[in-house]
Amino acid sequence: MAESFGLEADRYDRARPAYPNELLSRVVTGSPGPSVLDVGCGTGIASRQFRDAGCDVLGVEPDGRMAAFARASGIRVEVSTFEAWEPAGRSFDSVVAAQSWHWVDPAVGASKAAQVLRPRGRLAVFGHVFEPPQEIAEAYAAALRRTIPDSPFSGAPSRRPIELYQTMYAKVAEEVERTGRFGAPEHWRFDWEQSYTREQWLELLPTTGGLTRARPEQLAEILADVGGAIDALGGSFTMEYTTLAVSAVLSADLGSLV
Repeated sequence: MAESFGLEADRYDRARPAYPNELLSRVVTGSPGPSVLDVGCGTGIASRQFRDAGCDVLGVEPDGRMAAFARASGIRVEVSTFEAWEPAGRSFDSVVAAQSWHWVDPAVGASKAAQVLRPRGRLAVFGHVFEPPQEIAEAYAAALRRTIPDSPFSGAPSRRPIELYQTMYAKVAEEVERTGRFGAPEHWRFDWEQSYTREQWLELLPTTGGLTRARPEQLAEILADVGGAIDALGGSFTMEYTTLAVSAVLSADLGSLV
């Protein structure tokens, strides 16, 4: 599934939201310098934001299609999983992972980040949690169960509480602490809203994990049901987003081992 998102890289980049400026500012101002390694950079959404904030960004991305899209927007990208990626003696002021850390082997991720960070360098792992209105969430869940009953997502509740995701990020913090190389992890939370028309949400929905491998007829049926739910709400709705992050600074006396 990790490499299914590149099937429509242009749609993914067009439809997926960017990250809160306050989050980027905390990473940039809390790092010792401007060099950023973006793990699982995808099409470069976060990479471009860091670049536009004055950073020198290198992306690592396992999907060549996503990497090609990011390169076309001016981001340097090396095609590899983070676990297999060879730093070749390079080190960075910050290592970030936007909506991608759950694809990284937890036994490897934080330790490898520590290896490529400079002293006092910052690791920042973050991602969005989104909750559409109940009517839209239920229409999607019912259509998914009916249309793709063997999907790993078909048994999930229509809405998942923020506490579930906070637990996931707490586990990330535990992985970081377990390395013994970072200071105490910080937990950040940013709440915001974004309005969607019917067309905008149906553009984004196929880029989510439950649908990236759906057959065309399955996708069409699901989008029709979700579109009908949005129509019943007047053709648009407001999405409640929460962006969660775990961030930690490499201890000054350890630094890069590369």
